[in-house]
Amino acid sequence: PALLWKILRRPSPTPDDSLPLEHLSHVIPHMTFVIFWGFALLVQISLSFLYILRCFFHFGLVRAEFQHHVGVNYLFAPWIAWLVLLQAADFTPDLPKTTLYLLLWWAFAVPVILLDVKVYGQWFTTERRFLSLVANPTSQLSVVGNLVGARAAAEMGWRETAVCMFSLGMAHYLVLFVTLYQRLSGGDKLPAMLRPVFFLFFAAPSKASVAWKSIAGEFDIWSKMLFFLSLFLFTSLACRPALFKKSMRKFNVAWWAYSFPLTFLALASSEYAQEVKGPIASGLMIVLSALSFLVLLGLILLTMLNTERLF
Repeated sequence: PALLWKILRRPSPTPDDSLPLEHLSHVIPHMTFVIFWGFALLVQISLSFLYILRCFFHFGLVRAEFQHHVGVNYLFAPWIAWLVLLQAADFTPDLPKTTLYLLLWWAFAVPVILLDVKVYGQWFTTERRFLSLVANPTSQLSVVGNLVGARAAAEMGWRETAVCMFSLGMAHYLVLFVTLYQRLSGGDKLPAMLRPVFFLFFAAPSKASVAWKSIAGEFDIWSKMLFFLSLFLFTSLACRPALFKKSMRKFNVAWWAYSFPLTFLALASSEYAQEVKGPIASGLMIVLSALSFLVLLGLILLTMLNTERLF
């Protein structure tokens, strides 16, 4: 949501074509965004510190997670969060050109690339790790990691690096999407409580549309195609609430998988609305942005109310 807020605050090329939420975002003081971003940073630092402690005191669990066909995909999550938080920083327009931004990008992007080498390499070289055997919706986190890194690189002006990470992510997304669409044995290994990760189906194309816009410099036909794909996948999942019935019986931390895919979709819709002026595009952006914020607030409240159960 911090990144979404930043994009909504971005001025339109022509003031007369500014979007409805742009006026609202400029009415809200900039300090509110700073506080919101700072809170997200504090949460991210706290979670990272807790995981570091886990590595020291429960290394066996971390190693088991690294070797698990579902758990290994979640190792992309912290680096995705750091890269998104880095892109959401809005303290100075020249921030992506600074040395600090460059160093932080390397610190967060290198682990993604190293995990790519492990995960993608195993998909076609290790017999027990063939994609047809281990593919599940969480596998798309690896794709999202590459796309987030690509957009951050594009903001720095590193177009070749951005294209490299984008192509790496999308090539594996196409193979992964077809594999999951065929519902081979790997998809059946996902526990019912993890059904919310099905929202990752539209997270990848949503982020891809925004990443390609940063690379190409405009929300062109390819960005629109990826956005429409993500919108269709979201609609398909929203029309099938029975799919998530078992996972919704009891609160679980896996519910947070609803949040960031919706945010990525809202980001793509805001870019689309800025490119295609009209009431339908603006209305779609408002609905998706509001839904993203409401889901986030709901998850924060539910997490606070169920803290004892989680720990």
